[in-house]
Amino acid sequence: MEREEILGILEETGTVRKGHFQLTSGRHSDTYLQCARIQERPVFNSRLAAEAVKRLPQGMRIDLVAAPAVGGIVFGYAVAEALETRFIWSERVDGAMAFRRSFEVNPGENVLVCEDVVTTGGSVQELVELVENAGGVVVAVASMIYRGGARKFTAPYYPLIELTAPSWDPADCELCKQGAPIDSPGSHFTNAQRA
Repeated sequence: MEREEILGILEETGTVRKGHFQLTSGRHSDTYLQCARIQERPVFNSRLAAEAVKRLPQGMRIDLVAAPAVGGIVFGYAVAEALETRFIWSERVDGAMAFRRSFEVNPGENVLVCEDVVTTGGSVQELVELVENAGGVVVAVASMIYRGGARKFTAPYYPLIELTAPSWDPADCELCKQGAPIDSPGSHFTNAQRA
């Protein structure tokens, strides 16, 4: 799948939004990548997941796919389906990533971490640490979109596409200084935190 085809999917689904946004990382941006719009169209999600699997190194053994809730769940599930392997997800409990629902990582399992969009990779790094603390080995990270910039994780990384979009520390955000209303469409913040 070529870059233009991936961009076509993003455009057709209305994934790229413009405005004033607080990202899951806490940074601010004038661009938000709402991959849930792709997931409204399962055929696109499945095609992108199959492409993500094709881009992994040949012969890489993956025993388990893990994704952080909420954004990575549908994409991670589709990747696991394409790999014909087991899938679990993590979610926040009192602000920290945790496995619930009797999900387990077996010691020595090779794990592929999947996410929809990576900005800093903070949620990915939390999940990497969770997997490693359970005895798993994170062999790679895959995502639909990489926003560019420094990442908090060091595992080999295979994004489908890089779409560089500016982001700022809230103290440096010109949109805040202009009084532009802010939206926090990600799943990380509660309504109280959005106000």
